[in-house]
Amino acid sequence: MAEKFISLRNLQFLLYEVFDATSLTQYPYFEDHGRETFDMVVDTAMRMGKDMLFPALVEMDRQPPEFRDGRVYVHPLAAQIMKACGEGGWIGAQSSCELGGQQIPNMIMNAFRGIFCAANYSASVYPFLTTGAAGLIASFGSQELIDTYVPKMFDGKWQGTMALTEPQAGSSLTDIATTAQPTADGFYKIKGQKIFISCSEYESTENIVHLLLGRIEGAPPGVKGVSLFVVPKLRPDSHKGLTPNDVACIGIYHKLGYKGAPITQLAFGDNDDCRGWLVGEPNRGLNCMFQMMNEARIDVGMGAAAIASAAYYASLEYARQRPQSRPVNAKDPLTPQALIIEHADVKRMLLFQRAVVEGSLSLIFQCSLYVDMSTATSGEEKEKYEMLLDLLTPIAKSYPSEMGILSVSQGLQCLGGYGYCDEFPLEQYYRDVRIHPIHEGTTGIQGIDLLGRKVVMKNGRAFKLFLDELEKTIAAGRRVPECEKLAVSLAGAVETLKEITRSLAAISLKGEMELYLADATLYLELFSIVTIAWQWLLQALRAIEAQGACADADREFYQGKMHTCRYFFAYELPKIKGIAARLEESHDGLTVTMKPEWFD
Repeated sequence: MAEKFISLRNLQFLLYEVFDATSLTQYPYFEDHGRETFDMVVDTAMRMGKDMLFPALVEMDRQPPEFRDGRVYVHPLAAQIMKACGEGGWIGAQSSCELGGQQIPNMIMNAFRGIFCAANYSASVYPFLTTGAAGLIASFGSQELIDTYVPKMFDGKWQGTMALTEPQAGSSLTDIATTAQPTADGFYKIKGQKIFISCSEYESTENIVHLLLGRIEGAPPGVKGVSLFVVPKLRPDSHKGLTPNDVACIGIYHKLGYKGAPITQLAFGDNDDCRGWLVGEPNRGLNCMFQMMNEARIDVGMGAAAIASAAYYASLEYARQRPQSRPVNAKDPLTPQALIIEHADVKRMLLFQRAVVEGSLSLIFQCSLYVDMSTATSGEEKEKYEMLLDLLTPIAKSYPSEMGILSVSQGLQCLGGYGYCDEFPLEQYYRDVRIHPIHEGTTGIQGIDLLGRKVVMKNGRAFKLFLDELEKTIAAGRRVPECEKLAVSLAGAVETLKEITRSLAAISLKGEMELYLADATLYLELFSIVTIAWQWLLQALRAIEAQGACADADREFYQGKMHTCRYFFAYELPKIKGIAARLEESHDGLTVTMKPEWFD
């Protein structure tokens, strides 16, 4: 098995050369840090990934969680990783010092998380689900809730989860039926069921803290009546310590991949004694939850890109070692076989993988920069970064997720029949990566979110800001001879995106919303390809600038960057023409007019 699962050199290139993470230290929130701190964080993640997570990758897949006598038992690494991340301060590292965090930039912690995900995705989710849940309590909870839960969660002693989905509702939060009855004692009695809850109810943690969506009795229908609650498995009691809170696991799901983390179905309040504590204002739960959900969506994108990275390096190692066939111009059958990495089609597959992986990582760090800038600034500047982040979140979630599957598939293809066998890790990566287009909102939901809300929000201001960012990069590219042709191509793609957006907006203005959103997923795909092309042009500009005076090894790295960028522009960017042609015909309503009874 390949020992390399992610490129430290590429992470350094993105962090310091493309996005200049050290420039964040000019802001008071991050001023206590510098390159030395950032390198220490990334190096620690690499060490933990290599020594702790990666060695258990296959074992966690082959020894999945078990549900016995109402309890969930998981691989011992889950408890070890929570303990190590808690003791190291990594679960709360991004949070403020007042909360016990270290105010490490999101960009650096995303690199940390990405390394963990590439080393062992199943193991990585335990600590970082807890990060999100604790952050939600810290942002919107009362001081009592913060004091009760956040320190234990940051210490890795208590696991955090998101409890959103219900059997009858699926992705439709409008149809949540879990109820919350207020009491005179300040807590609510919770009753209902939740499904697909990651990392819940396992025995090797002291407690599980669920961030749960429910409806207070008498709340308005729809999403305007949804509230957010802290519902622990064991509720803290000043006299009794931790007391069972009438939360029961009634089953676990057996999954295609991502097998090292349990996915559970939970029952709350079967004995009418499940207590929850309100987070934020009544009926404003989604406003709170979307903070965690948006963070989680970017984390899902990172997870997919990281798994695709591990698959890329596994297939790259194989291609460098496997001899097969001969060059097409070799006439003598006695000529030694060539390594398959010499064959053009194998190089095409490897280029595709690298283009997807490094383009996705670049976008995720771009979003991380917006997170950090919205933290460090105020006023109009803060609003600008928040809008850009909001707009790009559906792309940062879906492009790595959807293209990660294709990328891993190409890695598997490089190995041929061996890729389909479990003696190599590609088949596991292929199974593990498949969950990501489903996690935290399916690709269809992301498309509707982008076209139906993000592009038009605040009269299109976020979209205009995004176009401004692209125009700056295009202008810079036109001034660099090696990038001029790429810049012209991207400019044409941007015009296509703008024209398609205007065309679809005309349908919306007629009030035909079903027709307007029918091909939102295709619009998301077009938008995503243009966005990743922008990220590749950004990388190319930095690579050209750096090649002037660098070591030979770095020169090869930069040349590889440029060649992969040219690949993306030559092979991937032209795909928008076909998508655009379909979107231009969206007024025909082909999918809208299809009758259910016509399916056979």
